[in-house]
Amino acid sequence: MKQTSPKGFTLLELLIVIAILAILASVTFIALNPAELLKKARDTQRMADLSSMRTAINYYITNASSSAALNAGSAVSGCTDDSTKNTFSAVNGVAASGTTASPANTSQKVDGTGWLPIDMSGLTGGSPLSKWPRDPNETGSGATPGRYYAYLRNRANTTFELFANMESSTYQYNGSGDVESKDGGSLSTVYEVGTVLNLVTTTSANFYPGSN
Repeated sequence: MKQTSPKGFTLLELLIVIAILAILASVTFIALNPAELLKKARDTQRMADLSSMRTAINYYITNASSSAALNAGSAVSGCTDDSTKNTFSAVNGVAASGTTASPANTSQKVDGTGWLPIDMSGLTGGSPLSKWPRDPNETGSGATPGRYYAYLRNRANTTFELFANMESSTYQYNGSGDVESKDGGSLSTVYEVGTVLNLVTTTSANFYPGSN
């Protein structure tokens, strides 16, 4: 008895399969939204960075001889919040001159000469951080939206705040996982951590142009 060979796919059938796979790939790509996933990953890094810096600064306050070291190094001249007159000691990548961002110290050193001017080098056992973190998607001076880390201390050098601007639709203000308006701080569109979260009473646009 003569056996017939199995029939292969026709060109039309192959094209249909390829078209179906292309449609499935497109749907998956849209569903996953890789651009948004990258933004969420950077936001997660921002929250982790601010948590690390807060822990390091609290460790310093606990182990240093004086809380005045919150401003070890030189604060930027004229860096004050116009409403509260608290002092911006540093902003990552930009400095606040009054309430306007301008190019500044971008060093990550923890010896008091970095963008966050607290000298961790003299701590017993060494610094809890090897360098001060910088925003994973840092923007330049006056950019909209502003993305950089900021550090604000009060005049008495006893309390501080750290700030970051979220970029994903999840963690931004009014997002499904909004961390900006629910962090207990006074700015609803900027993420804040620290010992006191109301050092700033002016709008976030003063030092975060076009936040979010």
